[in-house]
Amino acid sequence: MKSILLASAAIMALATGAARAEFALTILHTNDFHDRFEPISKSDSTCAPEDNAAGECFGGIARLTTALSEARGQGGTRLLLDAGDQFQGSLFYTRYKGEAAAEFLNALSYDAITVGNHEFDDGPAVLTDFARKLSAPLLMANADLTGEPDLREQVKKSVVVEKAGEKIGIVGLTPLDTAELASPGPNVIFTEPVQAAQAEVDRLTDEGVTKIVLLSHLGYEADKRIASTLRGVDVIVGGHSHTLLGNGIEGAAGPYPTMVGKVAIVTAYAYGKYLGELNVTFDDAGELISAEGAPRLLDASVAEDAAALARVKELAAPLEEIRNREVATAAEEIDGTRESCRSGECEMGNLVAEAMLDRVREQGIQIAIANGGGLRASIDAGTVTMGEVLTVLPFQNTLSTFQVTGATVVEALENGVSQIEEVAGRFPQVAGLKYTFDPAAPAGSRVSEVMVMEGGSWQPIDPARTYGVVSNNYVRQGGDGYAMFVDAANAYDYGPDLAEVTAEYLAARAPYAPAIDGRITRR
Repeated sequence: MKSILLASAAIMALATGAARAEFALTILHTNDFHDRFEPISKSDSTCAPEDNAAGECFGGIARLTTALSEARGQGGTRLLLDAGDQFQGSLFYTRYKGEAAAEFLNALSYDAITVGNHEFDDGPAVLTDFARKLSAPLLMANADLTGEPDLREQVKKSVVVEKAGEKIGIVGLTPLDTAELASPGPNVIFTEPVQAAQAEVDRLTDEGVTKIVLLSHLGYEADKRIASTLRGVDVIVGGHSHTLLGNGIEGAAGPYPTMVGKVAIVTAYAYGKYLGELNVTFDDAGELISAEGAPRLLDASVAEDAAALARVKELAAPLEEIRNREVATAAEEIDGTRESCRSGECEMGNLVAEAMLDRVREQGIQIAIANGGGLRASIDAGTVTMGEVLTVLPFQNTLSTFQVTGATVVEALENGVSQIEEVAGRFPQVAGLKYTFDPAAPAGSRVSEVMVMEGGSWQPIDPARTYGVVSNNYVRQGGDGYAMFVDAANAYDYGPDLAEVTAEYLAARAPYAPAIDGRITRR
């Protein structure tokens, strides 16, 4: 009998040891916050205070503060990560650059942050200053920073974080085409993400780190592709594509988490509207054995933290005069959603392209091309403030006019639709022009039936003829893959501010009635 009891005790001890060998971790995560410290409306635009008071708005740093406090209050081991693009998207960035973002990230005690493409919008110096202010490590494995020694001192390829006695490796990735998407300057050399990530994962594994999270600003589709390629990665926390994942959530692009083999992929939309919460368990060998969770919608049911709210109001005070200025009225909501403006003709694209063309038409300009990624929000019906316009067009771009051949215009359109599968920001919204594209055709041969407005009627574009074009300075200088415009003739990049031009166009047509007229068609 004694031997039986001893055997039973040994079995129980082994079972207890096995249970203790498992490691449970909750990964809390955000991405693509874009300086939306204040709440947003259902269309991701500026939320009016009265609408927020009525419970109709979402997000904001004060709600995020509460949600994180509640999550941490539940106990357990928790890791807080951000997948990039803290910068750009509101007047807070225009005035404070990265200072406000660093302040709040520090207050919320993030464990690691990856570099998004928008972190380079004002060049390496602003990013370096931001990194110096951060308490959390800033990560980017796929870039050679030798030519930017100050930035190199501040950015790591990876970091090892210890939680409950367990080591977790975190590797950061930034888009390979960041040089086209932002302004990193000539000294930052971006490298192939998968190779860079694998090298860092291998190094961590050789050091005995068996639990590895990839903090990726590559986008959901790219994350799914690389999940099947990379060895040693357990979880990918993503950003860049503003993708909502969720089980049973309307509009979700896939399940949360999305499993590719044994790799769990999560991302949490954008603008602080959701807080991602992934619960994972690792076995004794560091293998991921379970992953489940859901993004939490930060709606009116989440109270706004009083201290964070007070700080936002303090930072917002200098912005009030600019953004509260009423510039026009809208008869209906003007759709500027990412999904609409990066996949086809959209109401905001028509508005901005027409405003650009209207401003310079008397200079002999016939065609306007606006990148869909430059449109960052919708505008609600009713009074339109300058703050709302600046939320749609936050990049301080100027109008650029230039001359190119019809063949170059077609080449530009081909570039614009070449990454539609990835919902890329290069998608071309147009005025004075219409075209058809076939997303099923190979990239580079998707565009057809390109027509230019001539003397009140549509005429086929002439490949050999020179046309006057207007865009924004970012696109004209090669941003979003528009390299064909870099050497354009008679280029002038110092026109009026695009947001001001759009506001004036709206004011002259108030109440503005948004419309879709078939200028862009999908075959």
